[in-house]
Amino acid sequence: MTNKKRIIVAMSGGVDSSVAALLLREQGHDIAGMTMSLGLSNRDEYNGMKRGSAEEIEDARRVCRTLGIDHYVMDCALALEDKVIQPFISEYLRGRTPNPCVECNRSIKFDLLLNKALSLGFDAIATGHYARIAQESPHYFLRTPKDQKKDQTYFLYVLNPSALPRIVFPLADYTKDEVRQKAKAAGLPVSEKTDSQDVCFIPQKRLDLFLEKRSITVKTGPIIHRTGRRLGYHQGIAHYTVGQRTGLGISWPVPLYVLEIDAEDNELIVGEKEDLKAEGLKADCVNLLVDCLPSRAVVKIRYAHQGVKSHVSLKDGELCVRFDVPQEAVAPGQSAVLYEEKTILGGGIIKEVLVGYQGKN
Repeated sequence: MTNKKRIIVAMSGGVDSSVAALLLREQGHDIAGMTMSLGLSNRDEYNGMKRGSAEEIEDARRVCRTLGIDHYVMDCALALEDKVIQPFISEYLRGRTPNPCVECNRSIKFDLLLNKALSLGFDAIATGHYARIAQESPHYFLRTPKDQKKDQTYFLYVLNPSALPRIVFPLADYTKDEVRQKAKAAGLPVSEKTDSQDVCFIPQKRLDLFLEKRSITVKTGPIIHRTGRRLGYHQGIAHYTVGQRTGLGISWPVPLYVLEIDAEDNELIVGEKEDLKAEGLKADCVNLLVDCLPSRAVVKIRYAHQGVKSHVSLKDGELCVRFDVPQEAVAPGQSAVLYEEKTILGGGIIKEVLVGYQGKN
C-alpha cells in the first residue's frame, strides 16, 4: 500500500483496542501494541480485574502474539498518580464532580503515549475509541463515529489540534456488534471479554472504599434545604454529585435532589427537581479544535447527555454557554463539550452554573 504507516496501537487488553490493531494490520500498516502499566493490582476485595494491571497487560500480550506483532509496556503509574488521581481527589474534596477519563486522555494517552510512539520512530498512535479523525486539507477535525451509541468524542475534546494528524481511530466505521463479530472471526482471545464501565482506579464506582484505602477521611455534615431548614446529615461531600436523588437518607413530601455542594461549609444543599434547572454555564480550561468558534452549537454537559442547542461565546479564555432550553444537574467539574453537527468544536471544564438555583437562603 502506498500510505503504509508505522503505528503504535494503545492496547488495554479489551476487545476494542484489539480489533483496532487487527484492522490496521489488515490494512497493511506496520504496527505494534503498547499497553500502559498503571501500577494497579489485578484484583482486591471489592472489585474485578483492573485496566492497566498485570492481568490486563497479559491479555494485550496474548492478542499481539495472535496478530504476530511486537508488544511494548509503558510504565505510566507515576503519571496516572500525578496527572489524574491526585487532581481527581482534590476536585472531589472541593465538592466538584471531576471526569478522570478526560484528563487521562489529555495527559497520558494522547501526550505521554503519543510522544513515546514518536520517539520510537512510529508515525502515529491508534486507540480503540469510537471516534473519527477527518481530513479536509490542510485541516484535521474530530468527528463522531458510525456507532452513535458508543460515541466517545465527549472524552476527546481535549486533544491537541496539532496532534490530530498523528492519531488514528480504526473503529470509526464500525458498530460495537461488528467489532465483536470481527474479533470472534479472527480468533482473538478477548473476543468475549466484557467491557469495563468503571474508572480504572475506582472499579464498581466504590469511591468510598477508594478514599478509605488512601486514608482520606471525609467529614459528615448537614444537609440543608434551599430554604435553610436542616434535614439531616450527609456522609461526606465526596460521596455526592449535583443532581443526585438517591442515597440522601432524608424525608420530604416530594423527592429532593442535590443542588449544591458547599465544600467550604461542608454542607449539602438540596431542593426540588425544578430547582435543578440552569439557563447556562461558564467553563474554563478551554480547548478548541477549530480555528473559529461559531455563535451557536449543541452542548453536552455530561457523557450521557443528548446535547442542547445553545448560544456560545469565548472571552478571555472562558467559555460562556446559554442553553435554548434550561438544563438539569449542571455539575461543576464535568466537561461542557461543543458540537456542530458531527464535528467536535472543543469544550471546557464547568466552573459555574448560570441562573437556576441561586444558593441557599
